[in-house]
Amino acid sequence: MREHIGIFRRILRPGSLRLQLLVRSLLVLAALFVLIGTLQFLFMRDFLYRNKAEALNAQLMSLPPDLYRPGVKEPGIRHPGRVRPDSPLLFQPGFSLIFIEESGEAQPVTEDGSIDRKETPLLDIEGYHEIRKKLQAGERSDYQLITSDNGKQYMAVFRMAARPGDRGSMLQAAVETESLRNQLLTQVAIFAALAAAALIAGLLLYLPLLRRTLHPLSKIVRAAELTDAGSLDTRLPERQGQSEIDSLSEAFNSMLVRLDAAFAQERATNERMRRFIADASHELKTPLTSLHGFIEVLLRGAAADKEQLMRALASMKTESVRVNKLVEDLLQLVRLEQPAPLKLEAARLDLLLEEMEPQLALLAGNRRYVVQATTKVTALIHRDKLKQVVLNLFHNAVQHTDAETGVIEVILSDSGDTARLEVRDNGSGIAPGHLPYVFERFYRGDESRSRARGGTGLGLAITQSIVEAHHGHIEVVSGIGVGTSFLITLPLNDDQPLGPHQ
Repeated sequence: MREHIGIFRRILRPGSLRLQLLVRSLLVLAALFVLIGTLQFLFMRDFLYRNKAEALNAQLMSLPPDLYRPGVKEPGIRHPGRVRPDSPLLFQPGFSLIFIEESGEAQPVTEDGSIDRKETPLLDIEGYHEIRKKLQAGERSDYQLITSDNGKQYMAVFRMAARPGDRGSMLQAAVETESLRNQLLTQVAIFAALAAAALIAGLLLYLPLLRRTLHPLSKIVRAAELTDAGSLDTRLPERQGQSEIDSLSEAFNSMLVRLDAAFAQERATNERMRRFIADASHELKTPLTSLHGFIEVLLRGAAADKEQLMRALASMKTESVRVNKLVEDLLQLVRLEQPAPLKLEAARLDLLLEEMEPQLALLAGNRRYVVQATTKVTALIHRDKLKQVVLNLFHNAVQHTDAETGVIEVILSDSGDTARLEVRDNGSGIAPGHLPYVFERFYRGDESRSRARGGTGLGLAITQSIVEAHHGHIEVVSGIGVGTSFLITLPLNDDQPLGPHQ
């Protein structure tokens, strides 16, 4: 019992969807019942009144033509007419029979010739004139509803009297309509009682049906209440037999997928940030510790020895340059990650590599380097940033190849819809386990990428950020003892005019 009361309270909770559906459904049913009741009332009233009029008209038509005997006219006196003594006419309660002369004067047709003016339904002269015209033209006159002086309503029908020598007189038969109204009110009361019973039965039957129908929606509500960052792998059935609920389930599951991906990305970002802060702190700690140590040595008196002073100052300069380079790389990474895009312009990549050859030759030293470029390869680029990409990759190849036997190749080609820029070397290579992490900040997979080489561990991260800012892609292929190849793909652009440097 308490469970049913609790369910009823939940369904009828203010503002709930169940209550709104229930109330609106009952209102629709009530409006339909009212409409049906109104139409039934109008139909029944027309049906009953027409049937009564047909019966009354048949009764009037069955009266004999010589039923009415006119009164004797004397100077200044008019005696009322009378019904023939041998007439079979029986006067029922509420029934009246009136003779309407051509002049519009009404005379009662009674056994004693008397008339009660308050209880006699009469039309005005104009009304009788219109009815007479219809009857004389052979048309059938509809029944008339007439209210007498005492407030009672009568139904009246008419026929021509057909009295010998008289062509304009009419007979009016009328009966009270109170019995018809009572019958109609009884029908309306019965219908209202049945409609109320139907609404109550509908309410009792609709509550469990409504609860069952909205059960899938309740499941979605419970799933939403239980969903948090640790339970985003829960999914709702996407086929529950209701198209709207199925669409909601699909949308809810899609939202969970997006939330799960967003939380995973946030966790990965937080992890990268934590590792980045730890690595940056570690990278800065080493040169700062060295600077601090040299300063302490100088304060202890080493500054008096010119040779020691110069060695200390040279080491301090080296460490300060390293710190400055590290800070510059960090600032550049931050700027590249800002939402403001690079200002790109159309440029010839082959001419760009041709401009860089003196720098590449200087970096290569005794190593052999080769530049192979397909001519007239045009792309939307930021010239300085793309030069930095090439220099970073070339410098990386220099660091990992032998100073005498090293070979570095820079190859530019056109694949039809993209430009392919490859920097390849025959150096020591990268172990397969380290390849997925080479573009991460401060990542060093082996001793060949140690600080002794002078790098900050940010070069490849900066390179990847610049390439992605150009809407391109960079990937690496390497093997131990075979060498390393970095491949950059950039979208070609043949529509824009070349920039001022081309």
